[in-house]
Amino acid sequence: MKNLVWFLILVCIIIMASSSHAQQYYDPSDCPADKIIPGSRYTCNSFQESSSCETFLVYRANRRFQTVSRISELLNVSSDVLLNLNNLTSPSEPLQLSREVLVPIVCSCSGRFFHANFSYTVSQATSMSEIACGVFEGLVKLPILNEENPSGDQSNEYVKVGSKLHVPLKCACPDNSTSDIGIKYLVTYPFVEKDATSPLSNKFGISPEDLWSVNHLERNPTVFPNTTVLVPLRAEPIMNINIIPVSSPPPAAFLPTITVEKPMKTRKLGILFIAGSVIAFSIVFAAIIACAVYIRALKKWKAKKYQSFNGRSSPISSTARNSPKSLATARSSICLSPDLLVGIKFSLFNYCMEEIKRATKDFSEENKMGSQVYKGVIDNVKVMIKQMRLEDTRRVIDVHSRINHINLVKLLGVCYGEDDLSWSYLVFEYPGNGCLRDCLSNPTTPLKWYQRAQIAFDIATGLHYLNCCTFPSYAHTNMHSRNIFVTSNFRAKLGEIGAFPPDQSQNAVTGSLAEKVDVFAFGIVLLELISAREDIIEGKSFKESIKFLSGEASAEGGCFEQLRSFMDPNLKEYSLAGALCLAVLAKACLEDDPLPRPSMDDIIKVLAKVV
Repeated sequence: MKNLVWFLILVCIIIMASSSHAQQYYDPSDCPADKIIPGSRYTCNSFQESSSCETFLVYRANRRFQTVSRISELLNVSSDVLLNLNNLTSPSEPLQLSREVLVPIVCSCSGRFFHANFSYTVSQATSMSEIACGVFEGLVKLPILNEENPSGDQSNEYVKVGSKLHVPLKCACPDNSTSDIGIKYLVTYPFVEKDATSPLSNKFGISPEDLWSVNHLERNPTVFPNTTVLVPLRAEPIMNINIIPVSSPPPAAFLPTITVEKPMKTRKLGILFIAGSVIAFSIVFAAIIACAVYIRALKKWKAKKYQSFNGRSSPISSTARNSPKSLATARSSICLSPDLLVGIKFSLFNYCMEEIKRATKDFSEENKMGSQVYKGVIDNVKVMIKQMRLEDTRRVIDVHSRINHINLVKLLGVCYGEDDLSWSYLVFEYPGNGCLRDCLSNPTTPLKWYQRAQIAFDIATGLHYLNCCTFPSYAHTNMHSRNIFVTSNFRAKLGEIGAFPPDQSQNAVTGSLAEKVDVFAFGIVLLELISAREDIIEGKSFKESIKFLSGEASAEGGCFEQLRSFMDPNLKEYSLAGALCLAVLAKACLEDDPLPRPSMDDIIKVLAKVV
């Protein structure tokens, strides 16, 4: 009997000793998934019931929390601490989107799990899923957030504004096994798309083997967005944020890897899954090829119809190389990739009316940019806010859901009116230097010649994208220097894409003749870039002002002398040959007959030699 008692005591000691090492696994499931598996929370044991540790987590700047001050408010930490820890200088300066920020936290063991306790007050209509996977970037799983807030809305509908939620973020403290090998911190790191474990280990200066071992991963595992791992560190973290480039290719593998012995039945299911995936991929690939063939045939048919209507080519390009048929064939190949990307995730932020009023200082005159257009600041980001009727809003959102280009002003979000539901507000990015017309009208800091040439090329590139690289092709038809915006590094973006005057019933016009309207407008903008003047100068239009290019005003002086007098007097240094090239190109764009006007493809070829 005595021996039996000692045997039971020994067994208990062995069990407790083995349980003193919390096993931390990697959870590959999606953030909003309703299933809780090992790794959804990091475990602790009974010996660590009252223990806690100081550690860190990584948070990424996003559109709602893009400054150190906003991140510090969310995670209840001093701005000065974040600035020092991340080698930053200003709490209010917007960070680059997805910029990683180290955040110190206190991690505690309660029950069977570690967590860092935070609270979050819902300031606008949102869902529990958006809070877990958007606001907190997967640092807490949706079912865990629902479990900790049983009164919250678990149907994933909107959470009541003003609700105060308990948010237990994932964290862990080193146990005896990790402390024995010198591990002092376990940093919670959330993965995003295209992340991988090997570059992550380089980012923190540790070996991949240590990272895999702590998270019970196989060698070179596949990881997924909105999941987390623990990064074992022997000293306070120093993070090299340039290790993983945004353009790095995603890992080739696609099946989750957890070091669990799989039974034969699971392996068979895995084989069936792979076979099914291959078959599904083959069907999708065949569908893509069929779509490409259809698009190509449709473009050829349009080209033949266009050719029968227009037997002439552009006056700038040779007939052989740039006939309508050749151009249509080229367009069909250009359009393949963008066309197939139509429908990829397009999301807008839903602003509340209070944010719109605060940003525009209650629609004050000093913030007014034009008819029903205001400038403002939301979350330290400059924005343009345009009031529109609801039916026009839907049309603009539809157009922006199909386009994405560096030379087009981006649509950031929307606010639907609270008192008058027939009106809404669209929120666009506001490039730093304002509209092109204001830049050209500023004599104190005039645009330099190379900046004007680059702006011309950017405008042409944006129009070429709309005319030739979207399906269906769009024409802007409302372009002028007040609808073109200049970024802080003097690059151009086209604004009011899909925003037409109230009396027009269509938002996006298709067809070659509509594109020629854009070409004419581009010619006007070219002459504004050269002269800094607007179209009507003392009752004299641009077309009359450049008659010297056709020799009609040769008696009044040489062509070059008249060009010099036409140039912006604030331009001290410029290329006369380049200016002549732009002026001749502008003249071709302003032809009365739309058909001989050059295409945007022709225009880009000319400007590429000037920039």
